Amino acid sequence: MRARPISASKIRPDTSRRRTLLIVCVLIVWMVGIAARLVYLQIVQHERMQRYAQQQHEDTIEISPIRGLLLDREGRELARSVETESCFAVPYEIKDTEATARRLAPLVGVEAKELAARFASAQQGDKKFIWLARRLDEDRAQEIAALKLDGVHMRKEPKRFYPNGSLAAHVLGFVGLDEVGLAGIEQFHDKQIRGEAGKIFIETDAHQHPYESVIEQPSIGQSVVLTIDQMVQYRAEQSLAAAVERTGAKSGTAIVLDPHTGEILALANAPTFDPNNAGASGAQARINQGLQNIYEPGSTFKIVAYSAAIEEGLAKPDDHIDCQMGSIMVAGRLVHDHHPFGSLTLTDALAKSSNVAAIKLGLRVGDERMYDYMKRYGFGSRTGIELPGETAGILRPVARWQPSSMGSLAMGQEVGVTPLQMAAAFGALANAGVRIAPHIVREIRAADGSSVYQAQPEERRVVSPETASALRHMLEGVTLNGTAKKAQLDGYTAAGKTGTAQKIDPKTKTYSASKFIGSFVGFAPVENPAVVIIVVIDEPAGAYHGGDVAAPVFREIAEQILPGLNVTPDTLMKDGPAPALVAQDNGSTEAAERARAEMARLNEECQATLPRVARANEKSGGEVVYALASNRAVLMPDLRGRSVRDAARICAQLGLQLEAHGEGRALKQSPAAGSELDTGQLVQVQFGRSE
Repeated sequence: MRARPISASKIRPDTSRRRTLLIVCVLIVWMVGIAARLVYLQIVQHERMQRYAQQQHEDTIEISPIRGLLLDREGRELARSVETESCFAVPYEIKDTEATARRLAPLVGVEAKELAARFASAQQGDKKFIWLARRLDEDRAQEIAALKLDGVHMRKEPKRFYPNGSLAAHVLGFVGLDEVGLAGIEQFHDKQIRGEAGKIFIETDAHQHPYESVIEQPSIGQSVVLTIDQMVQYRAEQSLAAAVERTGAKSGTAIVLDPHTGEILALANAPTFDPNNAGASGAQARINQGLQNIYEPGSTFKIVAYSAAIEEGLAKPDDHIDCQMGSIMVAGRLVHDHHPFGSLTLTDALAKSSNVAAIKLGLRVGDERMYDYMKRYGFGSRTGIELPGETAGILRPVARWQPSSMGSLAMGQEVGVTPLQMAAAFGALANAGVRIAPHIVREIRAADGSSVYQAQPEERRVVSPETASALRHMLEGVTLNGTAKKAQLDGYTAAGKTGTAQKIDPKTKTYSASKFIGSFVGFAPVENPAVVIIVVIDEPAGAYHGGDVAAPVFREIAEQILPGLNVTPDTLMKDGPAPALVAQDNGSTEAAERARAEMARLNEECQATLPRVARANEKSGGEVVYALASNRAVLMPDLRGRSVRDAARICAQLGLQLEAHGEGRALKQSPAAGSELDTGQLVQVQFGRSE
């Protein structure tokens, strides 16, 4: 029997099965890879992919935060944020870029060709949003809105507004276009004042067309209450500016300090600037000379040598000191007085500003102890005031002194100070020997009005109360019989010291024969000083001595502000005895009544010289302005037709608190125009769009 042949299909492997297995394996590997990739993207890269998706379908526009208020010590507004209109474009909505650019360019200050190119570039790059003009004035915003251009929109943004113009500009500072503080308190406390920015989230479809938006409102920043008194600040600025102009000086500084609290009531510089338009002024005008101007103080620095010698028991005010007819040799260096003096009491030597006497006292005290007293007074260190840019001055350690250095330091050379440091040093003498760190922030308040910070300045004893009292009366002699007779006040005792210092010539590195700094630092009244005032005049033309250029400014400021601060006169006045002295001498009710009446008169005179404007609705320089109705009241202005910003500015100028309702132009107001109001009174204004 013949065997059957074996089929070839049974001898060869089943290739279709192997192929199937291969395909299955490939599919499994592919599926595992896909699964792994999905796990990686969904879990490991989840947040990144989510952000990427949001970037494709969501656009975010930041809304500027609303900055908090800046207030003076009485709660009067010095800075606030007001609503303005900003213009932006949504590029894909613009159908005719050339025509849109041509009509819009004159209103946003850009060439039509440049604007059209920006539109085209934005459309090609799929940009959803571009700024055209920020924080426009109301008239310009209305002109743009009236064009009704496709793709051009308006959005409200806050803008910083300073209702008093240049008043306290170097204290307040200013902000940039992005509402970030760039100087002054605005910069130093920017984080607290600025608040949190808001956001607009715009959802778009696959064609980049928006279909939904969500607004996250910005938060209001904290408000800062300053130690500045608006009235005192105004007085200081006016007197200083007049003095700088009168003397032809390069610049000037005036600071008013409360020695018992360390609070700065005024800090003025000339020239100054308007923080509403800071860019229009030069960089020099924006420098805060009170903190950054380092100068050799000259004779005002002699209080260190005199107080150190008295405190150490090395001299007494009525001791005599030989001024050697105006010259002394210190380590081979000859130092002269401005006048040859013989034997003088310490009180007379200070009044006549003898260099020889100051140097002799410094030599008695010695280098190490003198340096210690300089540091006690705060020289060579920053005061810590809440303003940016403060310098520490120049005070070399004893190891770097020359053998003849005492011949310079005792009379205010070889040392650099700032006006604020010098004011704080005299503040220690005025405050029974205790130096309280000068500060300009009184309180910081949250948006709900609650206090989140209150000033607690550092206190440090410099000299004993007895030494401070002795120096106060010695410094009174400077105004009565010495170099500062022009600092004598009408109705108040005053004390202080003049200073005249040569400036260093930057070319020769030696003392200039033509450039000087004249200064005066003083306080009043002598027994219980209410204020310390420093005046520094830089490079006056003609007369340059501190007693001639700075002392009269001290007198002018002090006589204007002391009645307003309710400080009772304590000496003879031009028209007769001071009311307080009459009451003290007579001890009668009638005398006390006369004293109160006289004080009221002085206060009225002080208020009467505050800046006045024309009566309501009268034109003054082309602008409608409003008047004070009485010393302590204002006339309610007619705000109808005004924008929110204009109404806020007018109310702030008059010391009124505005409660605004709605947007647009003022339609109704309460109280009615012409009503007599108290300063600080709340007024309500309804705004809307008139039909």
